[in-house]
Amino acid sequence: MSEGRLADRAYTGIVAIIDQDHLEVGDRLPSEAGLAEMFGMSRTIVREALVRLAADGITEARRGAGSFVKRRPSERLVAHMPMEELSATLGSYEVRFVLEAEAARLAAARRSAEQMQVIEQEMARLENALLSSGSAHLEDMALHRAIVLGTCNPAFVSAFDHMFADIDRVMKAGVDISRSRPPEAINAMLSEHQMIVEAIRVQDADGAALAMRWHLSQGRKRLMP
Repeated sequence: MSEGRLADRAYTGIVAIIDQDHLEVGDRLPSEAGLAEMFGMSRTIVREALVRLAADGITEARRGAGSFVKRRPSERLVAHMPMEELSATLGSYEVRFVLEAEAARLAAARRSAEQMQVIEQEMARLENALLSSGSAHLEDMALHRAIVLGTCNPAFVSAFDHMFADIDRVMKAGVDISRSRPPEAINAMLSEHQMIVEAIRVQDADGAALAMRWHLSQGRKRLMP
């Protein structure tokens, strides 16, 4: 088994420890050595899993003290993906930070009037869906893809479409989890999209990239309680 697959297993195992041992935010995880022995893996593999968990905002490392729980994944997340897929699915955000932030930047610089009209139409559809009781993830996907199309670069579209399954899972989970919270959660999601679209409309390339990156970072946080 490759080191990447082993790190995925360690990632899943650590999340299971947080869940099954009812660890709360601020609680200390077992040591690297303890986890390595528990999983029958090297400390190098466990360390990679912990680095990825920290990148996903689930744990944090404290120098000389070990790793601690920073956020617990939402229990509703399990309804949208098997726990063993959590590592790969959340890891897709790191690719999206690069791909979609740059896509938003290029779309702001290159989009045609017709493409802008489609982006605004998809934004209106997403707004209606978010403010209703629908799932809204299909409208969310359509808006993000319209922005990618605005790059006028088929390679961006191909890369985005290749990630469809992972993006679809997190969008569906994000809307569902947000609907279980106070209305401010959906309002924040709506406002983030509006900021991206407005930056593209006024052809503010840097602003569009920044707004997209902010939206994606907030989206990842919404998967936690």
